[in-house]
Amino acid sequence: MNIKSIQILLVLVGTITFVSCGKKTTTTQPVRKDIAELVFATGVLKADNEYSLTAQAEGYITAIYFEEGDEFKAGKTMAVIDNKQTVVNATQSNKLLKIARSNATASSPLFQQVKANIAAGREKIKQDEQQLERYRKLYESNSIAKVEYEIIQLNLANSTAALKVLEEQYNNLQIQANQQVEIQKQQSGVNNSIVVYNRVITVVGGKVYKKRKELGDFVRKGDVIAEIANPTKIYAYLSIDESNISKVKLQQSVIIQFNTHKGINYDGVVTELYPLFDEQTQSFYCRAEFTKEPAFKIPGTQLQGNVIIGNQKNILVIPRHFLKYGNKVRIKGKGDIVVKTGFISNDWVEIIDGLDEKNIIESDKIK
Repeated sequence: MNIKSIQILLVLVGTITFVSCGKKTTTTQPVRKDIAELVFATGVLKADNEYSLTAQAEGYITAIYFEEGDEFKAGKTMAVIDNKQTVVNATQSNKLLKIARSNATASSPLFQQVKANIAAGREKIKQDEQQLERYRKLYESNSIAKVEYEIIQLNLANSTAALKVLEEQYNNLQIQANQQVEIQKQQSGVNNSIVVYNRVITVVGGKVYKKRKELGDFVRKGDVIAEIANPTKIYAYLSIDESNISKVKLQQSVIIQFNTHKGINYDGVVTELYPLFDEQTQSFYCRAEFTKEPAFKIPGTQLQGNVIIGNQKNILVIPRHFLKYGNKVRIKGKGDIVVKTGFISNDWVEIIDGLDEKNIIESDKIK
């Protein structure tokens, strides 16, 4: 049975019920029908890629460049937030980065001083080497004592060690200066990126469905400024009772009706089952896409859906309101009996055992 046939059947069911109501019938007989087995669901109309455009900085909104219904591409500036502190921080960190880079150059005063000390140390070594050579000749000619020669040797060793210390100091200064440049570069990058957050820019294009803030409003980081979604595609977001979710499968057909357009059915298909359980409503959720997108496309619209999980052929059924608590049915002239039931829809109950098409059953209420 296709969706169109099911829709006709549902209309016929509604017609039969209406006629019965008009005649105030209180009795009926079991009949055989082809019934679509449905899982009822409530839901809401959603647009694809819905997201909230949020503030990433704190301050007053000084400019807004959109209205509800506007469509835009990614990278558009939607609003400007006045946050002077972020501008000050960025300016200060940029200055410190400039200083750090200047200090890391070979021409900086600190490096020049150490380089001068190194040059002096090398000159001192040359002098000590020359002095040692003279004393070596004097010592070899027995003109000086050995202790005097050893003192000159020690002077040269000390000068060499001092030069090594200065060279290591120079290398350490280079490392520290470069590290300071990297630290300031990182801080400057962070502060400059935070300044960018003063401008609320879209990452993904779409359409503004709800404007949450106005010019002059004070916002904090995380406050929603607008609700945005892809206007080219909508779908039904359905809530399925936990007792029925196991019956719902991908690619099953769905009959959808908007609460704003009673009586108009739209065909859809289950395209996604979400692994999310809502403890408050005791239900799961699924996505149903329209086989033919309706002209009405306002996200947030409440709707109802019937997922077609199977078709029952030529089954014995009675109207659901004739079934009493405890699976009891009142037979005319005989009283209540317990019947065995199968499939139960919104309107019909399958009778597996206990009744046949000849039985006349009564209802407690006038329908």
